[in-house]
Amino acid sequence: MSGIYIHIPFCRHKCIYCNFYSLASTRYMDKISGAINAELLQRKEYLGAQKIETIYFGGGTPSMLEISDIESIVKTIYSLFKVASDAEITLEANPDDLSPSKLKALKNMGINRLSIGIQSFREEDLVFLSRTHSSEQVFRCINDSQQAGFSNLSIDLIYGIPTLTEDGWKENLEKAFAFGIPHISAYSLTVEEKTPLEAMILKGKMKPVDENLSIAHYHILTKLTRQQGYEQYEISNFCLPGAYSRHNTAYWQGKHYLGAGPSAHSYNGASRSWNVANLVKYIETANSGNVEHDQEILNQTTLFNEFIMTSLRTIWGCDLVSAKKKFGAEKAEHLLLNATPFIESKQMIYSQGKLILTPEGRLFSDGISSTLFEDEGY
Repeated sequence: MSGIYIHIPFCRHKCIYCNFYSLASTRYMDKISGAINAELLQRKEYLGAQKIETIYFGGGTPSMLEISDIESIVKTIYSLFKVASDAEITLEANPDDLSPSKLKALKNMGINRLSIGIQSFREEDLVFLSRTHSSEQVFRCINDSQQAGFSNLSIDLIYGIPTLTEDGWKENLEKAFAFGIPHISAYSLTVEEKTPLEAMILKGKMKPVDENLSIAHYHILTKLTRQQGYEQYEISNFCLPGAYSRHNTAYWQGKHYLGAGPSAHSYNGASRSWNVANLVKYIETANSGNVEHDQEILNQTTLFNEFIMTSLRTIWGCDLVSAKKKFGAEKAEHLLLNATPFIESKQMIYSQGKLILTPEGRLFSDGISSTLFEDEGY
């Protein structure tokens, strides 16, 4: 089973913290679906005969697209690939795009999961983050989405925002719980390179992000979600029973996927490729029959390190039986040996043949994973 990711790069406004490939413009938006359909046709053999289990429209802001463009891409996928009858089809959306009529149209054409980038229920946080929607639109779009029949909803929240106190963060979470949102993705505000946020901090126009505040918010997040019956199945993702994001879970489990659109990545188990992060070049090369992209052939060391990094992010952990089958007994044994200090410090547990990060260990997942990585040529 595999998935298809569609990257839509358009945004109404570039948020100060965002480093994804996106454009605060609608220029060429009328050409993107045709180019993506052309790419899908060119790469229809990429996943072999694997059945498509998930389709995910990300960005950017896919909800800016016309319904006819989204429907055209979905129809192309169904015409070229074998799609599971219960496929999860997700659309990332912003609150200001989700009118009742658009929600109805999305539901009718097959979208069965929405991932809404609300970021906060609080107006002051939204202003700080330079979001284009208001707090009022957040409440309205969730209500409208549920009224339209979207029970499979996810929202994005950001914590560690300088305007967000501990009480404000609790308030955000409690509002999500009150709506019965089955899936919450929560991310710490991070200062990425070459973003307006970084520039403002470097120029002294804004205070640096307070790491201690982010840690305090994280502990509140894990405590309150646990009390409400949510499962932290991945570092930043929390869900009620059975409401996992099937698409993102597939990434963490190393399943194969095809990415279409400018800057989209693809992975087939042997190599990784990524399309040109330039809209004009993407459209030109897709329509000419050969999408411009780069490719990396993955060696065993790279695959092993990625296996560690992705599996440790989840509640299922790093399965040493699987590691032994995929990479050999020596690597699996070496991994367990290297993990011993983290087990002793209670940042990790070893249970039923799996290495699993504890709640405290999840705070340091990137550092722990990199310590466990193998060097090239091992």
